[in-house]
Amino acid sequence: MASPDYYESLGVRRGAKPEEIRKAYRRLARKCHPDVNPGDKAAEERFKKIQEAYDVLSDPKKKQMYDQHGFYSATGFPPGGEGARQDPEMGFGGFDFTDFFTQAATGGREAGRGAAGFRDIFSQAFGRGARADAAPAPEKGADLEYAVNIDFWQSIRGAQLPLSVSHFESCDACGGSGRSGGQTTVCPECNGSGHVTQTAGAMRFSLNCPRCGGQGRLKNTCPKCHGEGRFSRTETVEVRIPAGVQTGTRLRVPGKGNAGTLGAPQGDLYITIRVDPHPFFKREGDNIVIQVPISVTEAGLGAKIEVPTIDGRALLKIPLGTENGQKFRLRQKGVLSSRSGVRGDQLVEVLVQAPRVRDERTKELLRELASLNDEDPRAGIWSKV
Repeated sequence: MASPDYYESLGVRRGAKPEEIRKAYRRLARKCHPDVNPGDKAAEERFKKIQEAYDVLSDPKKKQMYDQHGFYSATGFPPGGEGARQDPEMGFGGFDFTDFFTQAATGGREAGRGAAGFRDIFSQAFGRGARADAAPAPEKGADLEYAVNIDFWQSIRGAQLPLSVSHFESCDACGGSGRSGGQTTVCPECNGSGHVTQTAGAMRFSLNCPRCGGQGRLKNTCPKCHGEGRFSRTETVEVRIPAGVQTGTRLRVPGKGNAGTLGAPQGDLYITIRVDPHPFFKREGDNIVIQVPISVTEAGLGAKIEVPTIDGRALLKIPLGTENGQKFRLRQKGVLSSRSGVRGDQLVEVLVQAPRVRDERTKELLRELASLNDEDPRAGIWSKV
């Protein structure tokens, strides 16, 4: 059975940097998440493939093995299936040395690569597969990345959100150990054949399966997880959104990433916050900025007006002769910082609105006002031109 192309699953090029892989995973995870596509089995399967690809490519050790051999397996050998059966076209004893000797005869750099690959295969195959009871080393679970959209008020006051997370979970049947006393199961590496095929370039090796020692079955192996110690499932995780978070805030939920293999520690879940904008309140850091209209008389004579804040209404004093666009500060009426625990301020920008002229009496009053204040408000600009 051919190993899946994890780079293709994430839509990134081979050799992509960890940040590229992480961004591609976040984008696809948001698009294919079961919560976004309820009832869509195809999207659910696609999401599982994305998770599997990220689990391998985000782990340096797993990625190194995948890049070098084209597959990842906890035992170091490709999964069973078609590739695990004996190939009748192989050379003596199941080994095809043709390409190896061709490279060695040419000498130089090509021979060097062939010999190195030859040594790597024998080191990996016989070093790990000599004992039938040898088990792969436990590996810590990979971290998961999710993005969550919340509204403005949830970011201000905090919230408790249920989040559907698809991840590898520790097997409850064996406690993550992969072992179950007295049970025998078909070996998942060789599919019960007892043999696996290892390939390096043109060299192919037919070997006893290192996981079952050529028996085709595993003793004392958990039948539920086939010895992996974990399996894939979707879980609803309650995520606490603290008050004061803003777009870009990254939250960590310990122990809610992928479970490790064979009882190894579980990874963490990281959540990136995106806050939907509010139609009136604008946030700048921990400050809140609003624009409030005032009348010409309020601007000229001064007044006390009510303005909205995130806590409700508050009184703002408008001084005599306030100009259009002038800003006033309401101390500690902003957002409670999630880091420092100190509240920001609210900045109020006033917009002076001209009166609507609906009758002759209003016109007369405005003409009288103009005669009393005959200064040209644009006089100062000519000296600067």
